[in-house]
Amino acid sequence: QVQLVESGGGLVQAGGSLRLSCADSGRTFSSYVGGWFRQAPGKEREFVAAISWGGNSKAYADSVKGRFTVSRDNAKNTVYLQMNSLKPEDTAVYYCAATSKPTWYYNHEYEYWGQGTQVTVSS
Repeated sequence: QVQLVESGGGLVQAGGSLRLSCADSGRTFSSYVGGWFRQAPGKEREFVAAISWGGNSKAYADSVKGRFTVSRDNAKNTVYLQMNSLKPEDTAVYYCAATSKPTWYYNHEYEYWGQGTQVTVSS
């Protein structure tokens, strides 16, 4: 059973950086694709980034390419999202998710979700 817990959110000024972590207490995360989504107030949850179980393949939303980097450490059952050059429009609740399916970009493809962590970027 995958049990995901996000951490690392907070308040940061525009141009700053944060690193989010997503740990699996069930210790099976290494068998799943790890994804990051975000949801801003009044908006639908959207795809941010994903990484294959082995870490060799990655995908990013166009809005974060070149600024965000997804990575994982399977020995620690943890997936990370390094966020640089943050903008006010990056403000959202960020969710970690896991899927065993081959499609990474859609909410409904993910089987397990964390509780979310708030990221607020001030201008």
